[in-house]
Amino acid sequence: MDMMDADLMQKFRCMGTTDRDILISELQRLLGFQLDPAGCKFFLDMTNWKMQDAVGAYYDFESPVNERLPSMSFVEDVTIGEGESVPPATPFTKTWRLQNTGDEAWPPGAFLKYIGGDRFGHIDEVAVKSLEPNEISDVSVLMRSPAAPDIYQGRWRMCTPSGLLFGDMIWVILNVEVGGLLGVTQQLSSLESDFNTQPCRRHNIQGGGDFNPTDRFFRFS
Repeated sequence: MDMMDADLMQKFRCMGTTDRDILISELQRLLGFQLDPAGCKFFLDMTNWKMQDAVGAYYDFESPVNERLPSMSFVEDVTIGEGESVPPATPFTKTWRLQNTGDEAWPPGAFLKYIGGDRFGHIDEVAVKSLEPNEISDVSVLMRSPAAPDIYQGRWRMCTPSGLLFGDMIWVILNVEVGGLLGVTQQLSSLESDFNTQPCRRHNIQGGGDFNPTDRFFRFS
């Protein structure tokens, strides 16, 4: 509990709200998005929706875990960077460049997970290869822009095979504009994806046979 901000905890003790959606959202933020909303609801429900008790229960639950978390740093946006606009209701490939900044390789089965904010399509998880220390790799997700022009933001985190979050939070910040143009890097990435992407799921990777290109949902290099 020494890692918690004392002033922030005092605010929650005084908040006294009974709005469960707010409590779930605030607990998730307080824990640094280490839990998804369903996990936050679990700990709040088991502590009769008392914020401070839920935080304590979470850390009591996590303390026996001996799994050493990997390290990851966000390097840069490869596609859909700052200032790039996307037309409404348009498929695009979002690519981030990530680095293993730890002294051990990432465990096989690590994956990238959507954890909050705006969603762009139906994909919530994508497999990521095991990176060696200091190795850098690009991770891509096939997405679709919303129909209404606006600025949207979504959050993603890396996860261990057991579901523990690690590394920097990475963002999708999307400027949707009528008449927006995908940048040259995005067009090249999409073209490359057409040739290189295979249908694959994190827990059920399949190859060979006929497939529908719309079933493809991730690529990593």
